[in-house]
Amino acid sequence: MSELVRLERNASIAVLTIDRPERMNALSWATVQRLGEIGRELAGDASVLGVVLTGAGEKAFCAGADLKERQGMSRGQVREMLSAYRSELGWLEKSDFVSVAAINGIALGGGLELALTCDLRIAAPLATFGLPETGLGIIPGAGGTQRMARLIGESRALDLVLTGRRIDTSEALALGLVNRVAPSAEQLLNSALQWLQPVAEGAPIAQRAALSAVRAARRLPLEQGLDFERAAYERCLDTADRDEALLALSEKRKPRFEGK
Repeated sequence: MSELVRLERNASIAVLTIDRPERMNALSWATVQRLGEIGRELAGDASVLGVVLTGAGEKAFCAGADLKERQGMSRGQVREMLSAYRSELGWLEKSDFVSVAAINGIALGGGLELALTCDLRIAAPLATFGLPETGLGIIPGAGGTQRMARLIGESRALDLVLTGRRIDTSEALALGLVNRVAPSAEQLLNSALQWLQPVAEGAPIAQRAALSAVRAARRLPLEQGLDFERAAYERCLDTADRDEALLALSEKRKPRFEGK
């Protein structure tokens, strides 16, 4: 299973690569379980400030469910797989570190849903996106209907979900489905790491507080969200990192944060 997803470290950023290029990096049962194992491993590492998730090869980020495997599954096993998507992949939007999907190619069905589970998305210029499930007699079952609507709005989400049409990177950017486009596929990973450089060099307590506050906006009414924000601010107020930032500003130098 360890070969299904590669885990590498770039300082405080963990890079995960789904390594099944011969299957378009499709999500087999073992791949989903391996992603869950890595998530639990990273959750226990306070030095991790960000995660970049990408796919091996030049063709696909993730083509969705492994349909060859899925054809041999009973309905009960399919239901277990849908539950596993939630239990094993949910850490991407719940952990104390930010997650970025670096979409290097095709992101269809469960592959796009996997990218939607991440906090942020950057794509190669020739990436392709789509939720084709209704054409297969089902619907997106790994959070696609919910996260897509929250991200780009109900009307735009309905267009993609009901028609199952594929869109290119330029339309994905215009819709707000992706945040950024890398200059080329070859520069995608480096672009993602450069994007996260302020996070990697930032104040860890403040980074985690800001992440939790913005995520809270998804579920809380404004007044409760403002209370949450205030509590998150309080966690930063008495830190040594805040004092260091003010001192560095007065001394006209770059601050040296220690997460204290």
